[in-house]
Amino acid sequence: MWVEACAVDDVDEEDVIRFDHGGRTFAIYRSPDDQFFATDGFCTHEQAHLADGLVMDDIIECPKHNGRFNYKTGQAKGAPVCVNLKTYPVKVEAGKVMIDIG
Repeated sequence: MWVEACAVDDVDEEDVIRFDHGGRTFAIYRSPDDQFFATDGFCTHEQAHLADGLVMDDIIECPKHNGRFNYKTGQAKGAPVCVNLKTYPVKVEAGKVMIDIG
């Protein structure tokens, strides 16, 4: 099921925002090459909001314990995180970022 997460202009380049829908939290990312990505919104280790983290290159760093994930693939990038993030398909239509939340 595709849902509208935000407007394209809501997410700065190389940044992340939080999106809540249906009792779930997602993180929406914008890469330096103007692509959009989406993952679950909480760190798999300590359940911190990833939208409060730091984005650099393809990496989101959890604000609580500095765990890192590749936001494009969801891959955990080393201790203390060891469980990957779930990722979601993203498309842009008419200036809106849409994610397929299944």
